[in-house]
Amino acid sequence: MLNPALRNIYVCFPGGKHKVLTMSYDDGKLEDRRLVDMFNRHGIRGTFNLNSGRLGEPNRIPPAEFTTLYAGHEIACHTYTHPTIARSPIEQVARQVLQDRVELENIVGAPVRGLAYPNGSTSREIMALLPLLGIRYARVVPTTGEFGMPENYMEWKGTCHHNQGLLEKGRAFLDLYKTQYLYMMYVWGHSYEFPLHDNWGMMEEFCAMMANREDIWYATNIEIVDYMDAAGRLQFTAAGDRACNPSAMPVWLEVDGKKVEIPGGKTVIF
Repeated sequence: MLNPALRNIYVCFPGGKHKVLTMSYDDGKLEDRRLVDMFNRHGIRGTFNLNSGRLGEPNRIPPAEFTTLYAGHEIACHTYTHPTIARSPIEQVARQVLQDRVELENIVGAPVRGLAYPNGSTSREIMALLPLLGIRYARVVPTTGEFGMPENYMEWKGTCHHNQGLLEKGRAFLDLYKTQYLYMMYVWGHSYEFPLHDNWGMMEEFCAMMANREDIWYATNIEIVDYMDAAGRLQFTAAGDRACNPSAMPVWLEVDGKKVEIPGGKTVIF
């Protein structure tokens, strides 16, 4: 006999969590060393957006440090020389992105699939181009002040720059409790800004406050994109009594209040 009950099924983050924290920092200046150390001590993870055409300039992290310094984090594109690309010919935009990918991938030995727009500069034409260049997401400068998931990964808006009420927003994020929603806190900036504003202590306090929370997934930008892609590929029966995961990555659900893991390549009955 068919069960007429209609289940409440929600996508969760890994481990059945409903919050994610991610960080995004640009330009690869030497201050990244202190910032990465801070992240690592508190289990915070993020993305570092680099210009491979400017690696030999003073005050920038040398390529020889990339695989050790940024281990456990993501390296993403920031274009080859950091031009204001909305003013550039589209052919040059393509070259700026592809050359940055090539150089960074040669250093790290892995695909580089994310981007932060240099100077926050973009256009609809550029956003349409990026997926054809192997870019899966791109971050803009405007922020939302909120904790929702992005509507458009090619126009990914963070929650805040770290100078926009970081601690206040962090406390608000920790207070969120409704598990029927997915919440994301996304912080961006430049590590060289901390000595300029003498606020390293603020970031240290933020990281300590956010650390070791059972309801938070600590992720890089690309991990969020890849996970949500995998969640979107789940195949459900019409009755809502089982799900098939065609991806290699496990995906978590909440089914009538119970956390359920759908392993990669498996079908799970609820």
